[in-house]
Amino acid sequence: MHKKKKVILFFCLILLIGMLPVHLLPTSAAGQNVKIGIDRLNIREGPGLSYPVVEQVNKGESYPYLSEKKDWIEIQLKDGKRGWAADWLVSLESSKTSSTSVSQSKNNHATITADGLRVRKGPGTKYQVIGTISKGENYKVLAADGDWIQLETSNGAGWVSSEFVQFKSNPVNNTNSKTMNGKITSNSLNIRSEPSRNGSIIGKLNAGDRVKILSQKNGWTEISHSGKRVWISSQYVEVDEGNTEVKEHTPVPSSKANKSGTGAVTATTLTVRNTGSLNGKAIGSVSMGQTFTILEEANNWVKIEFKKGSYGWVANWYLEKPNHKGTESSKQAVQESTITILHNGSNIRKSADPSSAIVERADQGATYDVISIQNDWYEVRLGNGKSGFIAGWIVSVNGSAPVVEKPGPKTSLKNKKIVIDPGHGGRDNGTTGASGTIEKTVTLKTAKLLYDKLKAAGANVILTRNTDTYIPLSSRVYTAQYHNADAFISIHYDSIADRSVRGMTTYYYHSYQKDLAADVHSSVASNSSLKNRDYRFGDYYVLRENNKNAILLELGYLSNPAEEMIVTSGQYQEMVTTGIYQGLAKHFN
Repeated sequence: MHKKKKVILFFCLILLIGMLPVHLLPTSAAGQNVKIGIDRLNIREGPGLSYPVVEQVNKGESYPYLSEKKDWIEIQLKDGKRGWAADWLVSLESSKTSSTSVSQSKNNHATITADGLRVRKGPGTKYQVIGTISKGENYKVLAADGDWIQLETSNGAGWVSSEFVQFKSNPVNNTNSKTMNGKITSNSLNIRSEPSRNGSIIGKLNAGDRVKILSQKNGWTEISHSGKRVWISSQYVEVDEGNTEVKEHTPVPSSKANKSGTGAVTATTLTVRNTGSLNGKAIGSVSMGQTFTILEEANNWVKIEFKKGSYGWVANWYLEKPNHKGTESSKQAVQESTITILHNGSNIRKSADPSSAIVERADQGATYDVISIQNDWYEVRLGNGKSGFIAGWIVSVNGSAPVVEKPGPKTSLKNKKIVIDPGHGGRDNGTTGASGTIEKTVTLKTAKLLYDKLKAAGANVILTRNTDTYIPLSSRVYTAQYHNADAFISIHYDSIADRSVRGMTTYYYHSYQKDLAADVHSSVASNSSLKNRDYRFGDYYVLRENNKNAILLELGYLSNPAEEMIVTSGQYQEMVTTGIYQGLAKHFN
């Protein structure tokens, strides 16, 4: 009888297994677990942020892998339920078989198959990012752990997902019978005595210099320099396997044709490009007051030697050419013309310079008589009889005065994907101001105003929230990732116990975010009367975990009673969003 019961039970089990849904059956990922990478991760009913939360799990916990859909992984929860986790917040723990297959590649080399691949301190997404590496680069494999491999990179030993590498059984280009030449793509590139950041710096190269490549390994390129074999980072070398002969390293030759005198830089910082066009690659910068010999002129651009042996192009509307009348020659007298202000809170300054002192603020629709034009600025007559200067690209002109035409923001912003992130929201109020202003309210106000400006310029704009809703930091970062954003702008307002502290600050985390921070901050600062606290490194989640061009702006201190009144005013909101808008346009130009 007892034996008969066992037989019946066996058949019942077979029938039960046959009735299981297909997605509960073993998959190609059988034996793998999903390890949670952050505290209190939301597990959702379906593969998307719009699905309801079925459970919250903790960092370090592991759950059986069931399936995948796009950027989401289905897991088996402890109570028998199923749920979906965002794959960028978890890591896959492989079976021993998977680990072995990767470890077999140890002591071999790996070629990177994705751009901007994050290198981490340890084998998993919970570990800190120490740098990024690029598609096509080759590195020595040091170790393996599950689906992660350790590489010897220019940032030191670091871990990457094996999904984004291809293994090679032989060292890469340690010797090369075929001569390769290369062109340097960065200024002040360090030449080192050995292929390591610990190598002594024995010289520098500049963008455009050509070199003869002797070998490449582990993210470093060996070249000949001053009769010695030396090393430079491979990420700043553009390899050319053509027949052009290069002896050691050769600077870009200067052009002696069409020289036309000298020019002094009138912009605070002026970008130097490799071609005479806004589409040209930025290869350096020069500062206000520097004077250069003009080597060539073409289509409103001039070629200069901006560093010894380094040549590039700058926009001629930022280069003042002296003539027999001296510095006043750049002024062009104008009769019977007026300008009309296009934006509220426009700054009229003491001189034709965005860093000059503000002498008056003007609102949209106000008109002024034009006295003269200096570079791209109109000198106008003020109500007190004195004069001031206003940038020509933020006004309209009536009369005989020439129109100042600069590359418009609409051109550079068109079709750009920009994610605006109003800080805080929902149960997260952010800080509370001296008079009771809630940060989450004013960040949303700023974001919506900026949204309208960018949308009108043809940008593809996405708000991480457009209502008073709580959005996790991870979801804000995912929005930038999902939309493949060209820029991610997180908007905040500051607070501190010392109520006398004031001013605005811009933050970046990764080096590739620094240029955006500089461009936007300088533009906002020039549009605002707030104290300029500059742009700087900041360890914020939405920057640190973001592989897109992301910055975080603190647009004033709500804890300072006077500043709280300023930043919540309509005039300030108009000025600061115009500054962000113009800064983005400048960056994309």
